[in-house]
Amino acid sequence: MTDDQNDAASSSSSQSTQPPLFPHAPHLPLDLVAEILCKLPVKHLLQLRLVSISWNSLISHNPEFSAKHLRCSTSNHNRHHLILNSTLSSRHFILSHSPISSFFSSTSPITVTRFTITHSLDNGNNGRGRGDITTCDGIICFGIDESLALSCNPSIRKFKLLPPLKINNSQSHQTHFQNLYTLLYDRFTGNYKIFSVACCNSEKQVNVHTLGTDYWRRIQDFPCGYIIPKPGVFVSDTVNWLACDDTSFAARVIVSLDLENELYRKLSPPPFYDIMAFEVSITLGVLRGCLSMLSYSDKFSNVWIMKEYGNEKSWTKLFSVPRMEEWGVYVYTKALYVSEDEQVLMECLKMGKYSLVVYDSRNNTFKIPKFQNYNQGSEMTAEVYVESLISPL
Repeated sequence: MTDDQNDAASSSSSQSTQPPLFPHAPHLPLDLVAEILCKLPVKHLLQLRLVSISWNSLISHNPEFSAKHLRCSTSNHNRHHLILNSTLSSRHFILSHSPISSFFSSTSPITVTRFTITHSLDNGNNGRGRGDITTCDGIICFGIDESLALSCNPSIRKFKLLPPLKINNSQSHQTHFQNLYTLLYDRFTGNYKIFSVACCNSEKQVNVHTLGTDYWRRIQDFPCGYIIPKPGVFVSDTVNWLACDDTSFAARVIVSLDLENELYRKLSPPPFYDIMAFEVSITLGVLRGCLSMLSYSDKFSNVWIMKEYGNEKSWTKLFSVPRMEEWGVYVYTKALYVSEDEQVLMECLKMGKYSLVVYDSRNNTFKIPKFQNYNQGSEMTAEVYVESLISPL
């Protein structure tokens, strides 16, 4: 054999023994691969789909893996994000979001990431961003106009325009109504659903859409004459709205709809007992997996949670947040998130403009987060979502 032939054989042998780019990944048992991959952020998983056909199938099309990854994300605070309001420019919706941890840890301006949705409306309506956002398991939903809504998962960059909702209005002269959309997961059917309360004068029609279908289904109408115009709150297999008690416009009541039997019940708000200040309920929410309520008075705002859902005696005051007198006229409008070190992120309204504030309950200090590339305004609203692989389609 010549020297050239020896060199060629040596080169060929060297190339054949060269390790592959991913030496072990294709040979690991798929259940072990799933245990490792579910601990990674979504942005890394989207890149790892290119490793092999089996990895792509696991990440993109395996509902059990998506559920496992969601459980990991829910317990990992670094995968929680804050979605800021949707804005409409021509035929584009722009969603802005940022990791929730940056609001508590960062002292520099916070950078937000934008996700642009280019939509097509068949009815010729150009639509408009309604602002109200509802979230569940990484999917978000918001209304476009009175009859259209959109579901979206910003983490995997997928979205879908929902079928139009047609309201049977007995008051034929009334053409305008407001729709309040609430996204949730119904474990009794294993489906993600959107509940709509269409408010048209005294009528409060309730309809349900199941993601993956092309229709809405009407259920029993809302039982109270006036509902606070905010989306419902999903917790403990129920969806909850804040409403006015029929006996008194000033009295608040929580209307709860049980998903298993689609029956309503009424729950009392926290026992407001401050005799030195008039205290009223403002908004419902979810904090630490519990139904929460923000109440407001001229001295402070209280953040309450219902530790045992349905047990009105379990209402517990989590924080009392004092007024920020030196910063002018404002009101807290929503409690968004509680960190592990007892800081609470809140939405507030000051001089007609929405803002965010972090209150450190241990040190009794405030911090106003600043943004590098986002302009806060009168239409701002915010919700917390967790990154996931769950499809909104």
